[in-house]
Amino acid sequence: MFICSVRASSIKFFTVLLLSLAILTSIFIGVNLTDTEAMSGAVDFSGIKTNDDRIRFIAQFIPEISGTEKEKVEFSVPENFDRILMSYNEIQKAQGLDITKYKNKKVTRYTYELPSYEDYEGTVFVNLIVYKGTVVACDVSSSNPDGFVKPLVKLT
Repeated sequence: MFICSVRASSIKFFTVLLLSLAILTSIFIGVNLTDTEAMSGAVDFSGIKTNDDRIRFIAQFIPEISGTEKEKVEFSVPENFDRILMSYNEIQKAQGLDITKYKNKKVTRYTYELPSYEDYEGTVFVNLIVYKGTVVACDVSSSNPDGFVKPLVKLT
């Protein structure tokens, strides 16, 4: 014959332990879903085929954008990245993009001028680099050589 006794304090201990595990699991799952939504669900980098598509994409982040592109340039992403391209790619990685995947690929850069930019007096541009209808890089930059280059997409 086998006899097992359980005290009330043992039941309380296991109940608290199971509840704690359930809470931690739900927090972990909730954080992962939020990160995934920010990286993929909130911003769609594909379907960028026309000027209207590009304007709509930019308007998600900067509503005051002019309707016509200032410049359109086709180029190939270099095989070897120098220090400048490496730091530019770090800006892209902060947006969920990575241009190293497009080495030796022909891409198109579309540049739009912003009529105004917060707390900046000079000329500011938005650049979209597109490969086969998908934005592979984007930024907001000043025309001043001592100016700035910032990410267009803010995932935080």
